[in-house]
Amino acid sequence: MQRLLFILIPVLSFSQTNTEVFIAEIENAEESYNITEIKNISKNKGYDNQPSFYSNTQIIYAGNNNGQTDIFEFNTHTNKKKQLNKTTSGGEYSPQRIPKTNDIAAVRLDTTGLQRLYKYDYERGDSSLLIHNLKVGYYTFYNATTIVSAVLNDNHLDLVVSDVTHKTNDTISSFVGRTICKVPNTDNISYSVLNEDKNQDIYLLDMKTLESFFVCELPIGVEDFTWIDENKILIGSNSSLFVYDLFGSQKWEEVINLKTYKIKNITRLAVSPSKNKIAIVAEVN
Repeated sequence: MQRLLFILIPVLSFSQTNTEVFIAEIENAEESYNITEIKNISKNKGYDNQPSFYSNTQIIYAGNNNGQTDIFEFNTHTNKKKQLNKTTSGGEYSPQRIPKTNDIAAVRLDTTGLQRLYKYDYERGDSSLLIHNLKVGYYTFYNATTIVSAVLNDNHLDLVVSDVTHKTNDTISSFVGRTICKVPNTDNISYSVLNEDKNQDIYLLDMKTLESFFVCELPIGVEDFTWIDENKILIGSNSSLFVYDLFGSQKWEEVINLKTYKIKNITRLAVSPSKNKIAIVAEVN
């Protein structure tokens, strides 16, 4: 496999690069993947990033709105985009649907420097504080009341499990990366930790026992990954997508190159619940 080249971006800040959010159809074809109907759904100068699937046909993401970062939704059936939150003095990042509700969570970074995780009403856009007293940078939901997040602590991120009902916060690990995601069809949450070589190692956190297990090392400089299913991890590098199969070769294999679509510097990825769509954050040549 060719050598992977990456640009390391500090994990403690939201990078305001000129990125776009793409959506495409994805199909598993034995040892490779076919991607078709790729479309730029943000089509916007500035920071458009951090996509997640609200449903199989609705993608939410953090988008530039005349210099303000707000929560946007794109509907693949109607091809229409709309803002979901009421605009605040700060910026909204990392929007995700709260399980078993219609509401959305997002990290708000206020102009005062206050950074907290909020809940947003899907219909009205009103917001309320979801986790108190923690400077959440990145997060995912285990269920509707349990959140696993990367919390800013001095100059690094701690992995914290929060119970929003009982208002408890348990620190699990330190020096973690910015990607935290639930592994499909399991009780595991995946995250990464900086190793002795200054690379990121992926771990699984068993939410029943809160024990962690090593999975693999990410290529040099990689911070972003997602899961296609419970066995396959997906990352991007430049114009290519790579897969690590836990029950296959157990090495990073290039599965598709998107250079013909004039896409470069792929970072964040998200796969739809039905596994037939993929959201890609990248720059345009």
